[in-house]
Amino acid sequence: MMGGNDEGAAAADAFVFFGATGDLAHKMIFPALYQMVKRGTLGVPVVGVAEAGWDLPRLRDYARESIAQAGVGTGDGAALGRLLSLMEYVDGDYGDTGTFKELRRVLGGARHPVHYLAIPPSLFATVIERLRGEGLAAGARVVVEKPFGRDLASARQLNSVVRSAFPESSVFRIDHFLGREEIMNLLYFRFANSFLEPVWNRNYIASVQVTLAEQFGVQGRGAFYETAGCLRDVVENHLFQVVALLAMEPPAYQGFGAVQGEKFSVFKAMRPLAAGDVVRGQFTGYRDEPGVAADSDVETFCALRLFIDSWRWAGVPWYVRSGKCLAATATEVLVELKPPPQALFSDSVAADGRANYLRFRISPDPVIALAARVKRAGEEFAGDQRELSLLSGQPNEEQPYERLLTDALAGEGALFTREDAVEAAWAVVEPVLDNHNRAFPYPPGSWGPEEADTLIAPHGRWHNPAPEPAP
Repeated sequence: MMGGNDEGAAAADAFVFFGATGDLAHKMIFPALYQMVKRGTLGVPVVGVAEAGWDLPRLRDYARESIAQAGVGTGDGAALGRLLSLMEYVDGDYGDTGTFKELRRVLGGARHPVHYLAIPPSLFATVIERLRGEGLAAGARVVVEKPFGRDLASARQLNSVVRSAFPESSVFRIDHFLGREEIMNLLYFRFANSFLEPVWNRNYIASVQVTLAEQFGVQGRGAFYETAGCLRDVVENHLFQVVALLAMEPPAYQGFGAVQGEKFSVFKAMRPLAAGDVVRGQFTGYRDEPGVAADSDVETFCALRLFIDSWRWAGVPWYVRSGKCLAATATEVLVELKPPPQALFSDSVAADGRANYLRFRISPDPVIALAARVKRAGEEFAGDQRELSLLSGQPNEEQPYERLLTDALAGEGALFTREDAVEAAWAVVEPVLDNHNRAFPYPPGSWGPEEADTLIAPHGRWHNPAPEPAP
């Protein structure tokens, strides 16, 4: 992507993943590895590490079951057999140096392994210390799962732990949201089409909205959500990344370092949030979930008003929201343009008050659409706003974990997050992590609390994603 890796990284010669017997491995990693073998992008040893009392045959059974349940199928018997033949297993305590001596033995002559930490962040320091102590960090790369901390201080501490053994160019912070085809299409669409650049700025864009809505609730994960909340779980990472891709300047060269640098510049230009920029909500019934405190104030909905104090975006409001138990499950971006400077026609703005816009539907049913006014037939100068749509969904596209793990093995970092960008994003939300209003209740099936409508009112109203019309 963007011209390949620009750090001169060697191709990986082994893939090690800690947490091989866990839920993430079962749901995501094994199906991704199977697809990578099918496509020919994985041919190195795959070493699972866990403390479960398992052996290699049991891990292979676990992988086989995972792939079957994921719906990717096991129809390609040769690919499944190839994956199982690549697998090795090391069982042992992460705090025991003996586990890592055995890992070194299993890796044999591998000089550039990728270590994927599919484990809780609380275990990172232990594993990284053991990897460094056994010489398994030299020449290697490390992949860590989000969350990258829960505030600025913990993010800095986590980065310090990781960087104690690995240079930044060898650290791949994985956010599966960035591996989606539709997210990458935002970057491509912006910089592959010259017609956008003249209007992609404060002179022509009135506002930008980003919505990630989920119709379902916490799905039995109330205890986890009590430690996170919507702002930490979704907004500060997933949606900030979308904002960065939309707001960044054109990269100066083809390479992931340029992309990462421009995204960092967006986060640095974001104005730190104040309490008045945030509306928090909690769906009615959340406190009845197992593991949730009876007086919980954790937000299941969050809406923000952001400003990016850069030359391009000065004065343009960015409205970002996400929530659970909303009216639909959809992720959508609406870039609203300013109306024409002179109203030559009485209906120059749509009846709903919305000017021309660009709409990016990320999920489901990915779409890129441009809304423009066209005249109705007849003598009267009156018309309607119509969308010109381009469907961007493609068959047989890579799934997020498949793409991201493939990139990590190749040393391609465009879809990962850099240390300075992680800390800069946390600095934006740091002022409101504790200094905020109480969460407003909202009924399941709605679009969140009414206070979110008040937040956006000075610049219009929320665009609520609707099902795409049948072709």
